[in-house]
Amino acid sequence: MLRLFNLSLRLNGFPLSEALPEFDRRMSLEGTEHAAFQEAKKQEIVAFHLSHNPFYRALAQKADPNDWQSLPILTKKDLQRPLAERLSDGYTEQNVYVNKTSGSSGDPFVFAKDKYAHALTWASNIRRFGWYGVDFNSSLQARFYGIPLNFKGYWKERTKDFFLHRYRFPVFDLSDAVLERYLPHFRTKKFDYLNGYTSSIVLLAKFLERRGIVLKDLCPTLRVCIVTSEMLFPDDKALMERQFGVPVVNEYGASELDLIAFENPQGAWQVNAETLFVEVVDDTGRAVPNGSEGRVVITSLDNRAHPFIRYDIGDVGVLSNATISGKPILEKLVGRTNDIAVLPSGKTSPGLTFYYVTKSIISDDGNVQEFIIIQTATDQFTIEYVSRDILTADQISDIEKAIALYLEPGLSFEFIRKDVLDRSHRGKLKQFRSLV
Repeated sequence: MLRLFNLSLRLNGFPLSEALPEFDRRMSLEGTEHAAFQEAKKQEIVAFHLSHNPFYRALAQKADPNDWQSLPILTKKDLQRPLAERLSDGYTEQNVYVNKTSGSSGDPFVFAKDKYAHALTWASNIRRFGWYGVDFNSSLQARFYGIPLNFKGYWKERTKDFFLHRYRFPVFDLSDAVLERYLPHFRTKKFDYLNGYTSSIVLLAKFLERRGIVLKDLCPTLRVCIVTSEMLFPDDKALMERQFGVPVVNEYGASELDLIAFENPQGAWQVNAETLFVEVVDDTGRAVPNGSEGRVVITSLDNRAHPFIRYDIGDVGVLSNATISGKPILEKLVGRTNDIAVLPSGKTSPGLTFYYVTKSIISDDGNVQEFIIIQTATDQFTIEYVSRDILTADQISDIEKAIALYLEPGLSFEFIRKDVLDRSHRGKLKQFRSLV
């Protein structure tokens, strides 16, 4: 079999043949061996950037390489300057992998990885997806993502899809009429797995439920669904597994880093401790005890082209007290640090609290297909939603009462029914957004 995926990486200068055995070696390390490996890699990458990266050296003037807590926490705003100013000695925009973040956090920027670090990223993907029988060279992916709408960008993505063995379903319009046109592809193509944004694949599951269809009946080769980039709620996961007829797996990653955590076959969110060092810290940058909430801060152990050392990804999460062979487990993601609602009483609450409460009420009958919540003032919120029928006065009253009970009374809501919700240019749906 022609291994187009491996070939495409090699042609682009990414040394997968070196990265895969090294990644496998790291995966095999357990307990004290793994802890020693990770400590050595942390010291090595910090020493490299202090010696070879003027940008990082300027940020870390007071850093002591032997005192991890003395290293500054990088934010996305720190990185919003020309890429050439952030590259290490010997690296240029021509000899590195360059991409840009999605901007879903509100702070987009261009980033770089050296080619070996990027090959390790792909090694990580290959092994995690391989837990579920997915082979990137041969397994056909049904891909629910955005796609550039300009001619050059559109065909560039379609070409990449061909080499990476995937068929893309654009997600900017997932009305019933569009999803109806997607169904024949599942009858005629031998898809092995679904992959894409959570909210888009949930819409597919709701459509199938209304039609009384189980996707595996249409596409018997389907074996797993892997969702990413947005919150996966337990009831949505149950719905998808019921309507797809295959397991649903939750992925957590960041384009500028790697897979951060991936649901293993035992159902635990296993942290990628092979190429990353993941911390959960308080507002002072000190690690919080496992089981406690804090900011997710990540160090890329191999990226020499660009420093991602104690990088605040913008998420709030909890590391578990449990481990797998001495390696960490992510217990849960709470939300993004910039998705905090400040209420008139002075109380602060994760924006997803509004989403949870509202979802528990309006999703029961399947009328509302998806919605977002926007805070426009401390006491004012807009709920935009897509539905078959407009929300009734009783439903709106129930939502307002529930939010008053779980958060605080006196908040005002405007409900706007829409045909399609606004998504980012990549197709992501941001469930809560504060304009305050």
